Amino acid sequence: MDDRELLRRLAAGGCSGDALAREAGITRAAVWKRIEGLRAAGGRIDAQPGRGYALGAPLELLDAARLRAGLSPEAGASVHALEVAWSLDSTNSELLRRPPASGVEVLLAERQSAGRGRLGRRWVSPLGGQVCLSVKRGFDGGLARLGGLSLVAGVAVAEALRSLGYPAVGLKWPNDLLANSRKLAGLLVEGGGEHGGPVQAVVGIGINVDPGGMMEGVDQPWTDLACLGDRPPSRNAVAVAVLDALLPALDLFDRQGLAPFQPRYAALDVLAGQQVRVLDSGGGFEGVAMGLAPDGALRVDTGEGERRVYAGEVSVRAQ
Repeated sequence: MDDRELLRRLAAGGCSGDALAREAGITRAAVWKRIEGLRAAGGRIDAQPGRGYALGAPLELLDAARLRAGLSPEAGASVHALEVAWSLDSTNSELLRRPPASGVEVLLAERQSAGRGRLGRRWVSPLGGQVCLSVKRGFDGGLARLGGLSLVAGVAVAEALRSLGYPAVGLKWPNDLLANSRKLAGLLVEGGGEHGGPVQAVVGIGINVDPGGMMEGVDQPWTDLACLGDRPPSRNAVAVAVLDALLPALDLFDRQGLAPFQPRYAALDVLAGQQVRVLDSGGGFEGVAMGLAPDGALRVDTGEGERRVYAGEVSVRAQ
């Protein structure tokens, strides 16, 4: 009985340490150690007198077969491989380590021990509390095309979440999804290849579904889908909706670039018309955000003219 099976056993109902030890063929002390490891990773497991161990909150594990079956024919036809890992350092890092493959590779993980955000920030991912997935795909046109990819992915994910009944979801340039001014999800695009030829890109997405109390170390206001609705949604359903929106969007971006996504981004843009401060190596400046330029840059009216901001090493904050 591995940790995944142990959680499934607990999800089926409370069970004593003695019973778990017999089923797993290990000592009761070993069961306790594994329970403590799951708790440290974010698993909400209670110990109740007379009932033993039980989940403190419902938990739905991701299922590769269920995800495959749920994809639309259009999205499913492009997927070469779809895998759910139990624990990884990072789904992005794992796909970057793998050699290029024909078609699209999708990798999800129940938890990440070294998830990353933009500018090297740490991405906290408690066990079973998020949808953490990465998509690896080849693109033509060279490395310069990757600049607009996070914007396209953001549009697709935001539209997917809105379709699930979360109308408050919007986009904060360049790669954050917000709801009620709090961070709900983030994206990280990485990859490499030829300057003017084929490139391999990995699009990483982390969505807060129901992370519980494991987000105390996050240094910005955050929210999750459980807080935005009446109850936590199905994590499998969230992942399917995201992939159904994202994979066709990547196909369209490969054919036509960023242009088809400009009006879609504008409908989701939470910075448009807002006073912002742009922080960069030179100190930064302030102005009013004016939406996207054709190449994906953020247009900012400084009062003395328009400046365009590129993702690179800058940070944009609403005032």
